[in-house]
Amino acid sequence: MRAISKLMIRFLRILLQRPLTFIGMILTVLFVLMALLGPNVAPYPFDDFVRDTAGKVIKRVPPSAEFLFGTDKLGRDIYSRVLWGARDIIGLAGLATALSVTFGTMIGLALGYRGGWVDEVVSRLFDSLLSIPAMVLALAALATLGASPGAIVAVIVLLYTPIVARVIRSAALGLRSAGYVEIARLRGESTAYILFREILPGVLPALAVEAALRFSYAIFLTASLGFLGLGVQPPSPDWGRMVYEARLDYARAPWGLWFPAGSIALLVISVNLTADGLRRVFRYEGSVI
Repeated sequence: MRAISKLMIRFLRILLQRPLTFIGMILTVLFVLMALLGPNVAPYPFDDFVRDTAGKVIKRVPPSAEFLFGTDKLGRDIYSRVLWGARDIIGLAGLATALSVTFGTMIGLALGYRGGWVDEVVSRLFDSLLSIPAMVLALAALATLGASPGAIVAVIVLLYTPIVARVIRSAALGLRSAGYVEIARLRGESTAYILFREILPGVLPALAVEAALRFSYAIFLTASLGFLGLGVQPPSPDWGRMVYEARLDYARAPWGLWFPAGSIALLVISVNLTADGLRRVFRYEGSVI
């Protein structure tokens, strides 16, 4: 508890020295709350057509007090759609990141601790996989699996698990010969005990930074796939899909593109600022991007 308290105090000091990191963390928390509570506070359903008192659909209304982000070419409230869409993009990216970090951590710990020919073979397989551009691999995988939320999560896990595993492997390599690990071996502790009780705490700084970075990349990849029509399918309000649809009507209703695109950019920047803050707290510079 004392170590955690010291870390929190140090983290708060760094936040005071770097206000951008603090802003990034606040914005990230707000986006997460938006994903959790957005559908409950949205003024309209995401697929509802806004109508005037005469029953006519109100299309391409600019931002106003009544419609904060305006309405799109079909007469849907953009503010409501952005709120609803946060759940998909943050939920999918968050789930995929959690799985990638979990699998990558287990694989990286095992490779870094054991070493040997298994480490060489798996590392070369990861190198081969990482040599393929992420978007090309994602498009090929989704063309095979089909565009669905589950397929998107599977693709992101496939892309980012090797990266996390390489980072954790590098950190574990420097710890496997540490004195406390040698003592655990001499005590006859099991491999699982050594990995998760002795080595894992030492790689947590690297893991925290890498998880934040992977989350930001997962958000951007999810939005990119939505823009290409391979993300969450209509009528769900995927932010990337909203940008794609709004670009065709940009001359008449530019606000339809501004707000979903701005939400994607602001979310990615916020998470990156948070990752930068974590890196400074842990003084960790070994991330593989």
